[in-house]
Amino acid sequence: MVSLRQINSFVAVYEEGSFTAAAAREGATQSGISQHIKQLESELAVLLFERNGRDVEPTLAGKTYYRECVEVLKKLEAAHQSVAVNRIHGAIRVGLMPTFTRSILASALDRFLNSAPGSEISVTEAYSGVLTDMILKGDLDFAVVPAFEGAVGISHRLLARDREMLVRARKGRRSRQDLTPVRLAEAGPLKVVLPGLQNTRRRNIETYFATNGVTVAQRLELDAMMGTLQFVAASDWVAILPFLMMVSDFDSGEFDVRPLEDPPFFSEFVLIEPARKVMSPAAALFADILKTEAEQAQRIFRERFGASGMARK
Repeated sequence: MVSLRQINSFVAVYEEGSFTAAAAREGATQSGISQHIKQLESELAVLLFERNGRDVEPTLAGKTYYRECVEVLKKLEAAHQSVAVNRIHGAIRVGLMPTFTRSILASALDRFLNSAPGSEISVTEAYSGVLTDMILKGDLDFAVVPAFEGAVGISHRLLARDREMLVRARKGRRSRQDLTPVRLAEAGPLKVVLPGLQNTRRRNIETYFATNGVTVAQRLELDAMMGTLQFVAASDWVAILPFLMMVSDFDSGEFDVRPLEDPPFFSEFVLIEPARKVMSPAAALFADILKTEAEQAQRIFRERFGASGMARK
């Protein structure tokens, strides 16, 4: 009879692509993991992995079995949660990009802690690559990152679709924000502060520049969001940032924040979580609150920019 331990070992090997890494993840020996897989293959009378030295590739049967095993593990965890006492309580671990921590995290935390006073929450701020690795290692309940092509062991769903903005110092400290969308091809040559090459948003921004005739005179790579904003505020450099990040600064008088137009530039942010796990009630509550806060920011955008700001969506 197939055991839960064998299923966990199989899922670990499948997601890690290695018996050694699976053993480290499960706190087991490599020989123990190998034995579980052999027993499982014997029980099922099918080969689940092709072994070529240290390389491990799932067979077609292995891919099919993985999908079923993930559903089994999720149903078991859901069953546990459904009978647990104080379901809304517990500790959760969340990973967020600066896009979300800068403007909407404070209000989201306030709403969450008022709704679930017995819960504890740990928030890690990092860029997408780091957060994705933490999800794969099981160090986070969920994270929010830019949309990407996906990875084995991760499930994802859309959390927000946001408009990208040109952000620069507001000259003359005008009392009212200029709401006119800007066409970057006519605004250059630009001196642009950009995230590092490993950042998904960097690739998206560079693609937008290349396909829309945007002239860049100089690039500064800076993976430090507070440093980026401080530098932009004190210089003639610009940054391309989501409206979500800038919503709390819109009326501050420090920045000129205008949507990109002809064509507009959108970014999508997804919630990612381990494919084999079910989100706890507390984590699900916080995810819902984040989504609501993001939707509120979008309402502010529509109110300020109206039809011109949302053109050709």
